[in-house]
Amino acid sequence: MDLDLKDKKVLVTAGTKGIGNAVVKLFRDSGANVLATARTRPASFPEELFVAADLTTTQGCNTVVDAVNKRLGGTDVIVHVLGGSSAPAGGFAALSEDVWQHELNLNLFPAVRLDRLLLPAMLEQGEGVIIHVTSIQHTLPLPESTTAYAAAKAALSTYSKSLSKEVSPKGVRVVRVSPGWVETEASVALAERLAQQADTDYEGGKQIIMESLGGIPLGRPSKPEEVANLIAFLASPRAASITGAEFVIDGGTVPTA
Repeated sequence: MDLDLKDKKVLVTAGTKGIGNAVVKLFRDSGANVLATARTRPASFPEELFVAADLTTTQGCNTVVDAVNKRLGGTDVIVHVLGGSSAPAGGFAALSEDVWQHELNLNLFPAVRLDRLLLPAMLEQGEGVIIHVTSIQHTLPLPESTTAYAAAKAALSTYSKSLSKEVSPKGVRVVRVSPGWVETEASVALAERLAQQADTDYEGGKQIIMESLGGIPLGRPSKPEEVANLIAFLASPRAASITGAEFVIDGGTVPTA
């Protein structure tokens, strides 16, 4: 299916690994003009198609916006992939003020800041798409280690829904994509580490993770390319009447609708 993405001006955050990298590749293969951002530029990324920035800071967000305006001349699509957690295990008592602030700075504020700076131009042109990548953990948190991450993603989801109600009447669609466990570089490393600790192989490590999530009916994690396919469709004119909605891609992990 031709998604009519040719020549679209697209910004993808966290575009060098995992879901973000899959999104960048798919949009570029579809003929879009894509600017990727992350902290550092991999050798595989042409310099003119990448901007290095720390989006947990206001200065980093300003740097990206300047690059968007100079290199793309604005945006038609923003895909907010940036997120993650480095919080320690140990439940709520292990979450210090600094940990909470870090999780919010990584999982909520970059999207808020970039939208605030880039959305006015989208509204002026009367069209655009913003996609916020949240997580099933905003409804299925793991209290031992991801409370702060899950809370930040829940805040992102609420913000996204509210924004959609405000700007959709003005031509800008806002959509949420909520992945479950995705087999990214980081999750592969986690499975390998768990496998080593349990004296098993990689597949055994994957089973440990799936069991911690309460099981994945599909029997495997999602692949970054599968999430990217969903994002590309939602960003395309083929999904022109979809806004304000959340799309879960988790292999059936969440047990209720």
